[in-house]
Amino acid sequence: MTGKHPAVRPARPFFSSGPCAKRPGWTTQVLDTALLGRSHRSGPGKAKLKSAIDRTKKLLGIPDGYRVGIVPASDTGAVEMAMWSMLGPKPVDCFAWESFGEDWITDTIKQLKIEGSRVFKAPYGELPDLKQAARDHDVVFTWNGTTSGVRVPDADWIASDRDGITICDATSAAFAMDLPWDKLDVTTFSWQKVLGGEAAHGMLVLSPRAVARLESYTPPRPLPKIFRMTKGGKLNEAIFQGETINTPSMLALEDYLDALSWAEGIGGLKALQARVAANFAALWAWVENSDWIDFLAEDASYRSHTSVCLKIVDPDFVKLDEDARYDAVKKLASVLEAETVAFDVAGHRNAPPGLRIWCGATVETSEIEALGPWLDWAWQQAKG
Repeated sequence: MTGKHPAVRPARPFFSSGPCAKRPGWTTQVLDTALLGRSHRSGPGKAKLKSAIDRTKKLLGIPDGYRVGIVPASDTGAVEMAMWSMLGPKPVDCFAWESFGEDWITDTIKQLKIEGSRVFKAPYGELPDLKQAARDHDVVFTWNGTTSGVRVPDADWIASDRDGITICDATSAAFAMDLPWDKLDVTTFSWQKVLGGEAAHGMLVLSPRAVARLESYTPPRPLPKIFRMTKGGKLNEAIFQGETINTPSMLALEDYLDALSWAEGIGGLKALQARVAANFAALWAWVENSDWIDFLAEDASYRSHTSVCLKIVDPDFVKLDEDARYDAVKKLASVLEAETVAFDVAGHRNAPPGLRIWCGATVETSEIEALGPWLDWAWQQAKG
């Protein structure tokens, strides 16, 4: 390869959008206190699970009266648990602008086959018309499109006097963006995103309206054990007190507790959001000064600050056919990985060919600043 290497390397090359970078200073020693070889239903096991729930609720500012639970199968499990348990009594408005939103459309339309449901879609880099949401329909949407770099700018489009419930996949938004809890009836996220925890488990947040739906509606379909949140027509409150439906990883739990301690120690939610904002600002400054790259989302008001998706606008790249463009991105990502300056920065396989840079709170701003020149350098190598 030719060309002079940039002078400064990112201290950590971890820019994957999931699983995401561990918190600064993380070592495996934080797992030494994990409750291994003990039942998760033991007194100490339940206490650790309950601590994770309580501290999550406090850190995010989740209102009293909302339930928070740890559920199986990461964010996907949490979303589908809610959809399959709650959807049916009303038509559903599905909003999608990237691959995960498309998954929830598949659940609603093809699997659950909810009558009268509507689909509102937009291409990668854009938002559908959110104002089409009907107050007497249920609504399913992602807060932040992890694979498109597009987020909803606010929740003004959700009616305060709605009759339906809202189900929000917020996995790459929780701990990084303001979530208006009064507009969200079901909110889901995972441990492996903004706080950099380990994968496997999801978090499920239920408003009182969501609880009322669970206790008033019995789905006309079989529900697997891991989806069942009621007993005898009432919410199974034990799930939201640390008695998980199935066996959780106590090792992953310990890692999440460490991530919560780090977040609490740096100043809580506002400090996490400030770190995200600084990272995004640093990446934006680089994009503004590079002539071969741009944001996939053209409208700045709905650009994601965490999973930042970029399109390559180099004329030599644009004139290639789609397969060749994907090959060029793979080559670019390989150059960066070979230099150990950036791992896993190619866009999602379902997205247009481009880059995706994680700017979440566990990434240091200095790492984003150091990354930019390396991206410029690597693009020249990939082109050559």
